[in-house]
Amino acid sequence: MNGLLEEHPAEVQAILAKYPPDQKRSAVMPLLYLAQAKSGYLTRQSMEEIAEIIGVETTEVASIVGFYTLFHDHPGGHYHLQVCTDLPCAMRGAEEFLDKLCANLGIHVGETTPDGLFTVEAVTCLAGCHHAPLLQVQGDGEIAYHEDMTEEKTLALLDQLRSAGKEQGA
Repeated sequence: MNGLLEEHPAEVQAILAKYPPDQKRSAVMPLLYLAQAKSGYLTRQSMEEIAEIIGVETTEVASIVGFYTLFHDHPGGHYHLQVCTDLPCAMRGAEEFLDKLCANLGIHVGETTPDGLFTVEAVTCLAGCHHAPLLQVQGDGEIAYHEDMTEEKTLALLDQLRSAGKEQGA
């Protein structure tokens, strides 16, 4: 398996060029995003390489991966469907929305559909409480927010994502 520097040398250098040499650690999130883009998750090897590139311990990089819902340290579906279940969102129906989403997909929170297309996750704070239920979709190198979701809107979105996933061979 080739490393980040071998697969994306120009992109790595472009990211590092945005920061002063003594502040390379600030490049951690863009480097993580670049490393995750191909497979949808970060391997231990990629976290070690990023730590070496920016001059920090691997545990520091891993702690960022563990903290942000943007990053994944294990394989999942082609699309990560994330629903905020914080108290303000829960008061606007997020938990019921999450239950219906899982029921429609035939899986539980944290699971991936048998076709490998969707992983459903409950997350903390997507910064849109006033538009809950809020659904964040990560996939195809994109992050999209879908606000004020209903079951009907969600079913239409899932159909759209299934079509897009099939076109891309997911």
